[in-house]
Amino acid sequence: MKAETWIFVTCTVFFVLVAPAYWLITGDPTGTSALVMTALLTLLVSFYLGFHASRMEPRPEDRKDGEIADGAGELGFFPPYSWWPLWCGLTLGMIVLGVVIGWWLAIIGGVLGSVALTGLIFEYYRGEHAH
Repeated sequence: MKAETWIFVTCTVFFVLVAPAYWLITGDPTGTSALVMTALLTLLVSFYLGFHASRMEPRPEDRKDGEIADGAGELGFFPPYSWWPLWCGLTLGMIVLGVVIGWWLAIIGGVLGSVALTGLIFEYYRGEHAH
């Protein structure tokens, strides 16, 4: 994870240098505060990755003598296709639209959203991809 750490450290340095220059050139407080917060967030990610990189053994891509075959093996579980995220997104859109149009639509969206969220959570407990 050392490569990822250096990428985020470089981004942090960039945003720390750009934020005061942006303030001096434009005088815009909104953009400057957004750049400062971005610098702080990249600093947070840099610290997290650097902290954990120092505590774990180097991965094959972090070692100079690492081979491609060293990284072979199972990488984890990757879920197959699923329609449930689409239904969850559509019902969330219905809830948001219901706040604008009328609460009755938000209530219908909430009921349908609970069905869609239940389907998303329990999709690996039944059917073709059950564990």
